[in-house]
Formats: sequence, structure tokens, C-alpha cells
Amino acid sequence: MGNGYIPAHCHVANARRRSLTTDKLNKYWTPIIFILAAIIAIGGVVAWAKYGGSQPIEISMSSSQELRGEIYVGGAVNNPGFYSLKSGDSVQDIIQAAGGTIDSADLSQLKLYIPHIAEEQQPQKINLNQAEAWLLEALPGIGEVRAQAIIEYRQQNGRFHNINELTKVEGIGTTTYEQIKHLITVTD
Repeated sequence: MGNGYIPAHCHVANARRRSLTTDKLNKYWTPIIFILAAIIAIGGVVAWAKYGGSQPIEISMSSSQELRGEIYVGGAVNNPGFYSLKSGDSVQDIIQAAGGTIDSADLSQLKLYIPHIAEEQQPQKINLNQAEAWLLEALPGIGEVRAQAIIEYRQQNGRFHNINELTKVEGIGTTTYEQIKHLITVTD
């Protein structure tokens, strides 16, 4: 037996043991895979429910950086522009200051941009397609009569497609247009 010879009955016994071990593994392999897959799926659902995008995100700043000044509200609001910002103002307060949102507003995506101290600010532009008379009257050379003419033109012809179209409004010529072209815009 010391010569490396193994009797045949031992080979058969070893083969049976390997076969039984393999059978046991094969027997339990499928249920183990299903259990692991179920655990991964349930974990994914729990993580998605806990960290899903539908929950609001709270932004907090240290008390040493109190917010005050102005905030620009643009996009899908009725009156885009700069509005005063006070400590404690909510996003809803700021949106309401801008006249609320238009029908096509997507409130699930908001943008916030904070400029550097030395960054030059762009002047507030008045949207000819949405501005009310009082806001148009704030433009240089546009009083009550011309503001009403702009609104009437908009009602009769639909929205402005570009700012140059303003010269088609009765009482507004090239001189007035040149004074205000950097202060006006047209968007839907």
C-alpha cells in the first residue's frame, strides 16, 4: 500500500462522495440564487423608496451667511426679474413675488446661481410678451399711452417674436427702441 496503489473500492467510495457533494450543491444552488436575487431586488426597492427624487432637498447655510439682497427669478414665471430676498423667504415666496408660475412650469427642476462678488450683473429685462402696463411704463420713454399700445398690439397680433417688432407698435419709433432695446426681451 505504500507504493501509491489505491484499491478500486476506495476509488468508488471517493467518486460516490464527490457525486453526493455535487448533488447537494446542485440541489441547493438554484434556491440560493433565487434568495440572493430577491434580497438584491428588495434592497434596491428600499433604497429607491428612501432616496428617490420625489423627496424635497433641504438647503441650509451657516448662520454667519445670512441671505439678503436680491434674487433673479427667470424661466417659467409670469414676471421674471430681480426681487428682494429676506432671511426666511421660501422658494414658494420667491416664486409668488415673480407673479407665480406659468402653466408649462416644471417645478421638479429649479436652478440656483450664486455669482462671485466681482461678477458683473446683467440688467433686468422686461418680457414684452408677459409684462403688464405698470411694468412697461417703467421703461424709459414708455408712459401710460405707449404701454397700453404695446398691450393692444400684443392682443391683436399675438406674442412678439423678436424685440425689433416693437417698432411696429403705434407711437414707438427707432429712437425709443434704441433707448430700451437693452432692457427688453421676448420669450414665451
